[in-house]
Amino acid sequence: MVHEKEIFLVRLMKITDALIITLSFFLAFFVTMSARQHFLGAPLAFGPSNDLEGSLFFLKNHLSLVLITIPAWISLMSLDGVYQNFRTKLFIEIAWRIFRTGLLAIVVMGSVVFLLKMTLTSRLYVAVFAMTAFMMLCLGKAVWKKVMDVAFRRGYNLVNMLIVGSGSRAQEFIKLVKVHSNWGLKIIGIVDDDPKLLGKHVLDYEIIGRLRDIPRILREHVIDRVIFVVPRLWLNRIEQAIEHCEMEGIDTAVAIDLFQPKLAQIKQSQFIDIPLLIFQTSVAKEWQTFLKRVADVFVSLIAIIVLSPILFLCMLIIKLSSPGPVFFRQTRVGMNGRRFILYKFRSMVDGAEMRKRELERQNEMNGPTFKMRRDPRVTRFGKFMRKFSLDEYPQLFNVLKGDMSLVGPRPPLRTEVEMYEVWQRRRLSMKPGITCIWQVSGRNKIDFDRWMEMDLQYIDNFSLWLDFTLLVRTVFVVLTGYGAS
Repeated sequence: MVHEKEIFLVRLMKITDALIITLSFFLAFFVTMSARQHFLGAPLAFGPSNDLEGSLFFLKNHLSLVLITIPAWISLMSLDGVYQNFRTKLFIEIAWRIFRTGLLAIVVMGSVVFLLKMTLTSRLYVAVFAMTAFMMLCLGKAVWKKVMDVAFRRGYNLVNMLIVGSGSRAQEFIKLVKVHSNWGLKIIGIVDDDPKLLGKHVLDYEIIGRLRDIPRILREHVIDRVIFVVPRLWLNRIEQAIEHCEMEGIDTAVAIDLFQPKLAQIKQSQFIDIPLLIFQTSVAKEWQTFLKRVADVFVSLIAIIVLSPILFLCMLIIKLSSPGPVFFRQTRVGMNGRRFILYKFRSMVDGAEMRKRELERQNEMNGPTFKMRRDPRVTRFGKFMRKFSLDEYPQLFNVLKGDMSLVGPRPPLRTEVEMYEVWQRRRLSMKPGITCIWQVSGRNKIDFDRWMEMDLQYIDNFSLWLDFTLLVRTVFVVLTGYGAS
């Protein structure tokens, strides 16, 4: 749960620190070279020129120093607790720890210079490097803290938690969550099976229902995880609640080891000193979701730039060919019930949503989704856009914002979600996307239940390679218009 996320962030921080220290070697070279040429009129040893070529030659001759200093400094910072509970530390404390580990790192560098008999290594260069690396590392940590604080204040990457249990152990857990709320944790409410406690507060959090109310609570609130901190007498009561969460794709954690889930993977974790079992319905790992998000931002940004002529041309034709706005905005349901505004090019006449009810009898798709091949509301240019999925292009901005991913289950309407069966709601457990297995397998030729099964197939078999293959197949589908109507 949070423990795995913290481990991932620490690893990512160490990678950035390694890059910062490497960059500091180069910066220190240019600073030292400039200083020596200005004051002494002489260059550094192994520094033939004050340019990139000269710096690479210098680095080549000091490669052993670099390869030893980087892991040594990062290991010293790790041992000194720079990365431990990083979000809760004051910046001045972090800077002080970096400074004192930097002093030890200089000792390590001096030892390497002595042992390897690097007699031509400049002491001025070592001092400049140490100061440069210290300032750069402090700047890097300041940026990390700022990014984490902004993400927390703006609600990005928040973990919405429902706590089941209100006893002493549950209260201790809630206290720990409150202390570490800047980790991105937010308690939505508490569930207790005693009807007399409904509406009352425990540690400032309201008891919003009983165990039997969990399905309703999951529908009415955005819940990412349900945490069961219950007495042993409750063990025979919570199994059904866990199974329901599992069916809906909501991760659950229990402070005891008892259940064998049918779909979720069991993972052991801990929150501070409390052992937990995670029933994780998604196979995606933290590093995979991180790389997926990086790819989303990079690819969507490049696609928007490359496709901008087509985007502007579509906007112009829509404006000239049909009265009404260029863009169609619609509220859709995202990951675990989050709502967002989806953008599309308007492919129907203005006010088409008001006419949907009169056409419902002609719906050609079973289930709650409305699909009609010869929809009279679609404009002439709209048919062309739909044929080649041009109307979907503005969703690249949804991907850039983080509401959607390039690959993932299509985001449904709220009215559709309300008609889902329990097993179908599990498709909401992953961030929605522009394309998925359904889009490259025939789209409107596939019935609703099979569509839902395909989305769950994607969730259960997620990998970055699968995303890549689906994107490649999507290009073919878009160019040929296969399955569109």
